[in-house]
Amino acid sequence: MSKVAVVAAGDDMEASVERVFEPFGGVREVLGGRKGVFIKVNAVDYKSHSYTDPAVVKAAASLFKAAGAREVYVMENCTQAAFTRLVFRVTGLEKAAREAGAVPLYLDEGKQVEITLPTLGYDVHVSRWVKERLMEGRDDNLYLSIPKLKTHSMATVTLGVKNQFGLIMQGDRIRDHNFNLHRKFADIYAVIRPDFTLIEGIYAMNHGHDHPEGLVGRCAERLGVLIGGDDTLAVDAVGCDIMGIDPRGVEHLRLAAEGEWGTVNLEEIEVIGDPDPFRRRYTSELLDVYPADVEIIEGEERCCPEGCSLNTRMVLQYLFVDHGGRGGFSIVMGKGFGPESLSSLKGKVLVVGDCAYEEAYPGLVERLGKRAVRSARGCNNLRDVLGALTPLMGVNPLKMVPLPALESLGLLARARLHRTSARITPIIPRRG
Repeated sequence: MSKVAVVAAGDDMEASVERVFEPFGGVREVLGGRKGVFIKVNAVDYKSHSYTDPAVVKAAASLFKAAGAREVYVMENCTQAAFTRLVFRVTGLEKAAREAGAVPLYLDEGKQVEITLPTLGYDVHVSRWVKERLMEGRDDNLYLSIPKLKTHSMATVTLGVKNQFGLIMQGDRIRDHNFNLHRKFADIYAVIRPDFTLIEGIYAMNHGHDHPEGLVGRCAERLGVLIGGDDTLAVDAVGCDIMGIDPRGVEHLRLAAEGEWGTVNLEEIEVIGDPDPFRRRYTSELLDVYPADVEIIEGEERCCPEGCSLNTRMVLQYLFVDHGGRGGFSIVMGKGFGPESLSSLKGKVLVVGDCAYEEAYPGLVERLGKRAVRSARGCNNLRDVLGALTPLMGVNPLKMVPLPALESLGLLARARLHRTSARITPIIPRRG
C-alpha cells in the first residue's frame, strides 16, 4: 500500500516538516545520497495564502542541506501576467530560500528546451534545468514538490499533479487550457514525477486558487496540516479527502491513475496520522462577486470552464474587488451564439478566446467599430485578458503590484536581462 503522512504543523516548523519524512526513513533516507535537491513550490501569484508558505520551504531546504545535499534549489514558473522573480520577492520565497542556503531558480528565465507530451502529441518548452537535472540526471537529483492545499476553479484542485503545470512555459499553457486541460496535466505527470510530495496546508484555500485579497476571509482557512508521501497521487487523494472532495472525481487524478503512476483509491492508502481534525467541505466554485453592470454572454455550444469562462470571471472579480474596477461593458466568450444574443450589445465589448473571436468578433467590429471591441485570443490567455480588462475597468497595472514602482521595474529589467519568457501584462494597454 502507498503511505501518506498527515502531520499537525506546530510552532517549530522544521521539526514538523521532519515528521512528514519519518515514515519514509527520514530526510537522509529520502535524499538517498543525491547531491542536488530541486524544490518545486506553488507560487502562482502573490495574493495572501495563494502560494506555498515560505516557512515550510525554508524548513525543507534546511533539512536537506543538513542531510548532505550540496545544492538546493527552490524553483517555480509563475502564472501568466507576472514573472517569477517578482512573485518570489513579494511573497518572501526568495528570502526564505537564501536564508536556508538554497538558490532561487526562476524557470521562466534562461535557456529552454522541448519535451513531448505523450498523449496530446505535441511539444512544450521547459527550462533546461528541468530536462537536464530532473529528467536526464535524476539519479543525482531529488525532486521535491511542495504544493499548496487548495481548490482550483478550473482544475477542481491544485495539488501535487497540478503543481507540475508550472514546469512548462507560460506560452505553452494556453494551448488546450480547455476541455483537454486535465489530459494535459496527466501528460506532464507522465514524463516527470516528483520523488516526494509534501502538501502545505498551513492555510487551505476554498472557492478556487487565486482569490482577491478582499475575499481572503471567506476563502482562506488556517488548518495547520502537512501531508506527504512518495506517491504523489496518493498524497493528492488524501489532500482531496481532507477538503471534502472525492479524488476519483478529479479528472486529472483519474487519468494519471489510469496510467498506473500511483493510486487515488483511499482504500489502498495507509494514512499515518489523524486526518479527522482537518477535514472540511470545500468547493472549487468561485464566489459570486462581480460588477453588476458587466454583461457576460457565453456560447450555447461551448464555453470551457477550464479556460475562457472561469479564467475571465476570476480576473474580473479580482479587478473589481481589489482595485475598484468599474463595469459598463460586455464580455463574449465561447461559440454557438443565437442571432439575438449579440445584436443587442452596445458600448464596449471584450471577446475572449479563439471560438468567440472567429464567430463573433468580425460582426461586432463591423457593427460597433474596432475601437469598441477588444479581444484576447487563445484558451486561458490570462495576460491578454488582464491586459484588456485593466483599461476597460480603469485599473492601472503598475498599481496592482505591492512594491514600489521602481523596485518592480528593476526586477523586470533583471528578468528580461536573464531572457524571461514570462507573458507579462503590458504597462501600456494594447488594443485588439
